[in-house]
Amino acid sequence: MRPAWSMIFFTTLAGAAQGLMLGLVALDAAVALGLLPAPKGPLFVTGAVVVLVLGAAGLVAATFHLGRPKRAWRAASQWRTSWLSREVIVLPAFLATTLAWGVAQWQGGTTFWLGLLAALLALALYLCTGMIYAAVGVIREWASPLTPLNFTLLGLASGLTLGAALVAFHAPALLPWAAGAAAVATVLGAITRGASTWRNATLAPRSTVQSALGIRHPRIVQSSQGTLGGSFGTREFSHGAAPDLLPRLRWGVAVAAFVLPVIVLATQGGRLPGVLLAALALLQWAGLLGERWLFFAEGRHPQNLYYQRMG
Repeated sequence: MRPAWSMIFFTTLAGAAQGLMLGLVALDAAVALGLLPAPKGPLFVTGAVVVLVLGAAGLVAATFHLGRPKRAWRAASQWRTSWLSREVIVLPAFLATTLAWGVAQWQGGTTFWLGLLAALLALALYLCTGMIYAAVGVIREWASPLTPLNFTLLGLASGLTLGAALVAFHAPALLPWAAGAAAVATVLGAITRGASTWRNATLAPRSTVQSALGIRHPRIVQSSQGTLGGSFGTREFSHGAAPDLLPRLRWGVAVAAFVLPVIVLATQGGRLPGVLLAALALLQWAGLLGERWLFFAEGRHPQNLYYQRMG
């Protein structure tokens, strides 16, 4: 499939926002239970602002995927059957609850129930976003429980790494805990994404050129599409990149999104300054942009049996 950059930016930005909010709520609960010391700086208020900024940036990116942005409100009308409609409903609810939680933190009020609701909405949003693609049965690379699981763990990893940077600025005493949580989430994300990559590489195709055409000849090659240029099929259902790009990009994603962050967080994360941790979060996000591009590019639509090359 052709990767849509609007969706790549939306899913990575919103995923990081959800992961950061889950980390903030977990930290708030640990402080309330006396398991960790209370941060002295405005960590929770600053974190809520960052979540809202990331979520708003994701929404702006998503609008570029709409053919008619003025009719975006209609996307919520099919909530009974559409995961996209559910996502459209849950995302604003998540941002509104995060705003209320941040205001309550700023005013020193009770935040437990608001934090719990925000955490549940963040998890529900991961599920909705992942199921938009996992429910597309015709694209077998997406139609797997690993899809929503990867969306959740990778968003959690990037959000917690960003959270470690905020902790370094506002509550250095909590940094070993924050860095350790980010490292664990990144490792889990690497495991599930690796499992998804292995599954996609070993999928046996249900259809071949021979079965699609009803011809049993062992070698059938499309020499021309029969037109003078590209078509909707070649533009929308194929990434169009050189065949050797995907393996190289996979290695780059592995290093930037998983290997380097885990090494740094596990060995130096507890004592790095906030600026360097913020740079690490930015590097990991760049790697996850490549990971999400690969996710879309790995999806193989059956119609590509007929449009393998333009000729």
